[in-house]
Amino acid sequence: MIRRLRDEVCALHAELTRWGLVTWTAGNVSARVPGEELLVIKPSGVSYDELTPDDMVVADFSGKLVDGRHAPSSDTEAHGYVYAHMPEVGGVVHTHSPYATAWAARGEPIPCSITAMGDEFGGDIPIGPFALIGSDAIGRGIVETLRGHRSPAVLMRQHGPFTIGKTAKAAVKAAVMCEDVARTMHLARQLGPVERLPAEAVDSLFDRYQNVYGQKGAR
Repeated sequence: MIRRLRDEVCALHAELTRWGLVTWTAGNVSARVPGEELLVIKPSGVSYDELTPDDMVVADFSGKLVDGRHAPSSDTEAHGYVYAHMPEVGGVVHTHSPYATAWAARGEPIPCSITAMGDEFGGDIPIGPFALIGSDAIGRGIVETLRGHRSPAVLMRQHGPFTIGKTAKAAVKAAVMCEDVARTMHLARQLGPVERLPAEAVDSLFDRYQNVYGQKGAR
């Protein structure tokens, strides 16, 4: 299981660079180890083009290194807090993608004004509290904001987006879509005021996309 997760988490980091969500060594993907209070995550400060599956580290939910040759990401405690308090979450992603981070810098939720947001996020992408890196404080803010919320993404104030999913791949998809709608909504607002979608339309879009869209068993 650990071997498989190391392979998967390493491959998913390539998706962050592919979609332009990270620069230099910033950002990270993690996956929960099923049945254990452990996670697999990117090491701290290692270049994306140098990452291999063997570089992925195993840590416990307090951020302590359990297995690996590098120090874990500085966000490990935040990820661990999410896993400890949201048992339905199997993957967590953090990026500094430019458009989503610009909304975070303003401390402003991204309003649900296009169908893609209704589909993927079921409403606005919310703002979480400001918290410093290096403890579980960011994780506390993520849980506080997303618990009971349909959005798999939160914009941590003056920091950037964090996304969650049932799997690490689902959390990466949410990060990609978060940046996409952040960009679209920014462009739309340059043209003038933008109306929100009616709540009943958002509910319908979200239900269809989550339960009908795509091929059965493909999620």
